[in-house]
Amino acid sequence: MKYAAPLLALALLASPAIARDTILQIPLQDVLSMPEAKDKLDGSVKFYLAGQKTPKILKELDTDVSNQKTNGFNKSDEFGCRWSILSALIAFQNSAKKRGANAVIHLASYYKKNEVKNDTTIECHAGAFITGAALKGTYATINS
Repeated sequence: MKYAAPLLALALLASPAIARDTILQIPLQDVLSMPEAKDKLDGSVKFYLAGQKTPKILKELDTDVSNQKTNGFNKSDEFGCRWSILSALIAFQNSAKKRGANAVIHLASYYKKNEVKNDTTIECHAGAFITGAALKGTYATINS
């Protein structure tokens, strides 16, 4: 009997309820409107989701993936998702500049290498402790 409480605690920790995976669809525009986005994204690189109308594409470069996660502790799922997506966009912006690109086009969710295209939202996964978004996109130069 003296081992009942520790065994119960261990069983609860191993339960599927702890292994939460809530899927959220976050509008790209909501992320770009965040005050943090205005500080971190300088406007030199534009972002276009797959299916979204783009200016004339002059040159497509290579495709890349950014898989960003954040600690979900004491954050709402939505805020954690927005933060993860913003982190992915910052990574894309930095890589685009190094490649001489001024856009990232065909952006799609790419969680566990499962590509999901949507012309307004990005898929994000919120777990019990970690929130994350993976994006796949193509660097490009566009008419600006």
